[in-house]
Amino acid sequence: MNALPDEVIPVREGVALTAFAPDDAAVIHAAVDDVEIRRWLPLPRPYPLELAADWSTRVAETIRTSGSGLVRCIRAGERMAGCIDVKRVDWRARTAELGYWLSPAHRGRGLAAGAVDALASWLIDAHAFERVELRIATGNAASTRVAERAGFVYEGTARNAGFTDGGRVDLGIWSRIASDRR
Repeated sequence: MNALPDEVIPVREGVALTAFAPDDAAVIHAAVDDVEIRRWLPLPRPYPLELAADWSTRVAETIRTSGSGLVRCIRAGERMAGCIDVKRVDWRARTAELGYWLSPAHRGRGLAAGAVDALASWLIDAHAFERVELRIATGNAASTRVAERAGFVYEGTARNAGFTDGGRVDLGIWSRIASDRR
């Protein structure tokens, strides 16, 4: 069975993608109540602290060891800034999708774009993935900017392909492939 390694992935000076620590559960718990995160991600409601603690430790490790993905903390210095994950992994086709969010205090500093770029590059360069996708609700301008800054190419719109707490949404499909050079 394939599984991505539990490695620290550098993003830039002072920023890295790491495993979550038990203390991060409180930050996750607070962040998922943010209006912008709730606007675009269909997270459980309510999202109790116990769920954040279980997800960031046991569930994240199960996802990794099963080979179905990888969940990483976006860490700026010693602080948790957000989350990025690899999902929909197809080991035979060497494809995957990324999802991400940042807590409000860490937005607007290029952390999401840096994290997306670093993780996509790591998948392609270190693990021979051929395609990494982003699926972004077409109304999510901030996430669209992240895709552009991280060197992803817009491919088109998948109509009615996603859902949020507000209902069904169209998704913009963005990709980086192995032949795209950064």
